[in-house]
Amino acid sequence: MAKNKTSRQWVHDHINDPYVKQAQAQGFRSRAAFKLMQIDDKDRLLAPGKVVVDLGSTPGGWSQVSSKKVGASGKVVAIDLLPMEPVHGVRFILGDFREDGPLGELVESLEGRRVDLVLSDMAPNLSGIAVTDQARSIHLLELALEFAREHLKSGGDMLVKVFQGSGFDELRREMEQLFTSVAVRKPDSSRDRSAEVYLLCRGRRGEPTA
Repeated sequence: MAKNKTSRQWVHDHINDPYVKQAQAQGFRSRAAFKLMQIDDKDRLLAPGKVVVDLGSTPGGWSQVSSKKVGASGKVVAIDLLPMEPVHGVRFILGDFREDGPLGELVESLEGRRVDLVLSDMAPNLSGIAVTDQARSIHLLELALEFAREHLKSGGDMLVKVFQGSGFDELRREMEQLFTSVAVRKPDSSRDRSAEVYLLCRGRRGEPTA
């Protein structure tokens, strides 16, 4: 009963969410597009000509925002295990970026250009078990960090979603070893009751290993 009540509450909140309505009105795939836009308004991550990799991109809200911002001179490559409807100006790869095949396709799609920005709005399939869900969230963040370590250019940036809880502080300290600054962002479009925050990592130290 409790689960059904929670599901009904989520549906009610989703239908009445002003950002859901705005996303529909403006042609964005999801309300998550506003999270990236609000962070970008403050921190200026996206700009014409930049090369962006969107990890776990489906349904494509962040890819839509990125493509508009980087323009024709930039490049957006998106990858996800789930299919994504085409987004203008975005190269989409269906697959797991941890596997050699999809990763090789991603790197080839960059056409020799270095990655300026790694994005990840990935979230695990929630089980309802807090400890399990937190561990899965941290694991996804570790995967994104490893990708950035290997492919993000010197001075490049990364923006990733994470849920605050066990392992958060340790992983943040690991990120601070790779980046010159790591800050927490909670955009207005992120629901207050959600434990999600975004880690904004700026100025990658050193050179990529790949």
